[in-house]
Amino acid sequence: MFFEIIGWVGTLAILFAYSLVSFHKISSSSKEYQLLNLFGAIGIVVNSAIHGALPLVGLNIAWFLIALFALYKIARK
Repeated sequence: MFFEIIGWVGTLAILFAYSLVSFHKISSSSKEYQLLNLFGAIGIVVNSAIHGALPLVGLNIAWFLIALFALYKIARK
């Protein structure tokens, strides 16, 4: 049950980030957007790994790394 909650929280974080960008509430280059993606990806990686869904693990590791790199670029500005 714990890992299901983590997975759903991660999913909701990514959907929330996407909706905020889609409705022009935040920018896709904002720290908030990238943090939501980062933590969302972590939640989905944890849940997917527990369930053995390796394609989702791979996808969300990439999502995590993209968000991490974007946050690094934001911090350097």
